[in-house]
Amino acid sequence: MSAALPTIPVLHSEWIKIRSLRGTLWSLISILVVTVGIQALTAAAIGQAEEGSMGDDPLLAAFYGLNFGQVAAIAFGATAFSAEFHNGGLRTSLTAVPDRTRFYLSKISTLGALALVVGQLTGLLTFLAGQAFMGPYALEPGAPGTVRAMVGCGLYLTLMTLFAAGLTAVLRSGVAVLSILIPFVLMVSFVVGAAATGVGQVMPDRAGQMMMRSEQYGDLGPWTGLGVLALWAAAALVCGWIAVRRRDT
Repeated sequence: MSAALPTIPVLHSEWIKIRSLRGTLWSLISILVVTVGIQALTAAAIGQAEEGSMGDDPLLAAFYGLNFGQVAAIAFGATAFSAEFHNGGLRTSLTAVPDRTRFYLSKISTLGALALVVGQLTGLLTFLAGQAFMGPYALEPGAPGTVRAMVGCGLYLTLMTLFAAGLTAVLRSGVAVLSILIPFVLMVSFVVGAAATGVGQVMPDRAGQMMMRSEQYGDLGPWTGLGVLALWAAAALVCGWIAVRRRDT
């Protein structure tokens, strides 16, 4: 069992891959830049127009930029793993690390750790940057639910990254995953998830965003909603692991 666990050299090699791929590295950076930037710009433009101008739930509105930042998180997870399927990359990786489970766990661990660090920083800065432009409608950092929402924002972005990475391992195509997940979270989930009950509330993005709501919406609470998203991500990761172990390079 221990032979399959990630090791420092393998983790370091995975970091080198991410750092060396310009598109993947910029996807990671974009999680922070896009989320914080859109939140600040939107709050500056309409935040003080009237109470509730950014949404009925002021806590959820404080993370409006997350709707766009999650696209960057999906792109990061998809592009980081899809690089293995270009020009015999997976064959080379498995030559260096023959244990496929170790390779897979090392890659997923690296992606998850990077997404978590950037995600937590994003959650903090998104809240602070947005509220700086809200004037009399600003939430205090110590207001009920704000700390949970900031932490939840980072966890949400991390799980969306892993969800995309797992699907990419299954489909062997970052383009296919982006073509499926981005419309799914921006359109399909928006339409179906408009209802607080039924299928809508267990959509991965709708469930995960319960962490950023000040009040329960439907049957899921903040942590149960995050748990639903975690199950989606876990299912994708397990399927990805099975695909990596069984398929030819």
